[in-house]
Amino acid sequence: MSAQVNEPERDTDGAPSVPDDWRVFRASGVPPQEPPVLPEAPPWRRFHGTPAQPQAEDDEKAATRRLGHVAASPQLGAEEIDVVNAALLLRRPLLITGAPGVGKSTLAYLIARELGLGRVLAWNIVSRTTLRDGLYAHDAIGRAQAIAAWRAAALRPDPGAAAADPAYAEEAERQLPPPLGEFVTLGPLGTALLPYERPRMLLVDELDKSDIDLPNDLLHVLENGSYDIPELVRDAAGSAEVHTDDPGRRAVVSRGRIECREFPVVVITSNGEREFPAAFRRRCLPLEMRTPSREQLLAMVEGHLRTRPEGSEELVDLFLQRVHAGGTHSLDQLLNAVQLTTAGGFQAEGDGRKLVESLLRDLAKGR
Repeated sequence: MSAQVNEPERDTDGAPSVPDDWRVFRASGVPPQEPPVLPEAPPWRRFHGTPAQPQAEDDEKAATRRLGHVAASPQLGAEEIDVVNAALLLRRPLLITGAPGVGKSTLAYLIARELGLGRVLAWNIVSRTTLRDGLYAHDAIGRAQAIAAWRAAALRPDPGAAAADPAYAEEAERQLPPPLGEFVTLGPLGTALLPYERPRMLLVDELDKSDIDLPNDLLHVLENGSYDIPELVRDAAGSAEVHTDDPGRRAVVSRGRIECREFPVVVITSNGEREFPAAFRRRCLPLEMRTPSREQLLAMVEGHLRTRPEGSEELVDLFLQRVHAGGTHSLDQLLNAVQLTTAGGFQAEGDGRKLVESLLRDLAKGR
């Protein structure tokens, strides 16, 4: 007996119909009333870190600075939206390239706001940045000073207090040294890999500015979703409460090892100043950001200013004209020009026109 094969549903033209529910990200930037359910991770991208961490809090002020208020239309094209959803489904980092100022890092805030992922963990890369900078910092000097102060207090208790209370000296000798965890602070990458029930948003900004070894150093962490803190591995206490990159938040680390529960949503930006190793690119999904359309730019202006000021269309058209002519321009330039021309009393003619021209200058010319 042959097994029955279920034929896929087909559209009226005979082509197999593809359900649209695999997309959880629409690029609208609308904060959810309830965080959407994310697709289940592939078997090879599932992790089992413990103990589970509480949900991260939102940082709406930072998101509003980046995104403005709710926009009515999607801020990305259909192909770009699909790439983002594929990265969410496969639990792989997004490697975003494009001209400076085109909105690469802003995409991280857009995803975090729309999916309810809480505060964006931003790791800004410079030429001296190392992998450990992103994972954690250990204040060895501060701990040595704290231990010295503890020993001094334990060996030389306050004579007056000891005379008033005979148990004071014994209690001083029993005081424990300052715990090691007090002097360990997780970086943005290290915090993103804590075992959260919902993934965190990690922005690795301008990775192409890094030392040549950093992308290769990231490979193990991006593949395994875990790392060790050697200072805590050697600590006899077994577990430690450490500081995290979230202000005022702490996390318990057992036996010096941290493993994620849900792999973070990782957005890596690059201005294309250099190529990355093939092994690194294999672990990422590429996304090239292009200049938004006229409608999208007008929606961004309206989102930031809560209105569409008179003359915005002309400035957007002038901005796009210069971009299409081959110039290098930033979205910040457009917002600055619109804000300036809508200021009370500003005259866009004569000297005012020169100032607008200066705001919309070609950044590639260096002046």
